[in-house]
Amino acid sequence: MQEDIWCRIEGRAGRITLQRPDALNALTWEMCLAIEAALDAWAEDNAVDLVLIDAEGSRAFCAGGDIAEMYAAGIKGEYGYGQRFWADEYRMNAKIFHYTKPVVAFLQGFTMGGGVGVGCHGSHRIVDDTSQIAMPECAIGLVPDVGGSLLLHLAPGRLGEYLGTTGARMGAADAIYAGFADNYVPDGWDDLKSALCTTGDVAVIAEASTPPPDAPLAAAQAEIDALFSGETLGDIVRSVAAADGPLAERAAKALSRNAPLGMACAVEMLHRMNDATTMADALGLEYRFTHRALEHSDFVEGIRAQIIDKDKSPKWRHSGPEAVPATDVARMLMPLGPDALKI
Repeated sequence: MQEDIWCRIEGRAGRITLQRPDALNALTWEMCLAIEAALDAWAEDNAVDLVLIDAEGSRAFCAGGDIAEMYAAGIKGEYGYGQRFWADEYRMNAKIFHYTKPVVAFLQGFTMGGGVGVGCHGSHRIVDDTSQIAMPECAIGLVPDVGGSLLLHLAPGRLGEYLGTTGARMGAADAIYAGFADNYVPDGWDDLKSALCTTGDVAVIAEASTPPPDAPLAAAQAEIDALFSGETLGDIVRSVAAADGPLAERAAKALSRNAPLGMACAVEMLHRMNDATTMADALGLEYRFTHRALEHSDFVEGIRAQIIDKDKSPKWRHSGPEAVPATDVARMLMPLGPDALKI
């Protein structure tokens, strides 16, 4: 058992528990490698019928990646650190997505960024009334990654553009509606986990589930589709600025606050995807950005403003969301040649 993560077999289940509750179970590089090793060990183990992923504490399943080390490497010009971390993390994300056995994740509290990569690619994703799921990477100068871009692409209508650029949070019903979760189980999680371990049968999840409340995103779908249908980030910003109402007001604030380059690239990434896009395709496209992120994006500055100095006043490379040239987007998303992600 490692200090930050506990991987073991319990009954008929392979169990992975994130154990950094004081850090909102933020994901470290070592935790990524431990998850991958456990998945590899259990893939052909007949004693394991399913994988159960959960986390300690009530505040968060996993609020994201542990990015302090990223900042330290970035300011030293050690860009290879992030490139290796992301390559290993994305490989782990793909293994969860393609795992041949059921993967059940219990997503209490915050599930954001890197937490989505661990918790939202499984076959059975369970939420309750505390769940808050989001892809807020643009707030720190990155793009939605860890395979989250594919989930955004598959979300109904223009929800992907809305959630990806604004980082809006989804409660249980919204997460199910948008395709980030499957089952609403408002209580009795300990009993359900015990049943899963004892039986190795995911059928017990349906028995414990209840219909979720109405999803606010479903009610707002038409408005979001209208506001976020633009071809570029600039088109979206102008559409939102011309609209009235609480949703448009909240979106406008987020679009003015988040990193222009990250948002512009996020929109372009989603628009490059189609019905044939695979998880490997999505991760590969994300990696084009993140491979360059420490050196050529706003990521280091975003971490400084949000995590290190906490002044919440980042100095982005572009003056606003309408000031990002198409050439800058293209440069961040160019093929990497021999450095391309290998899954």
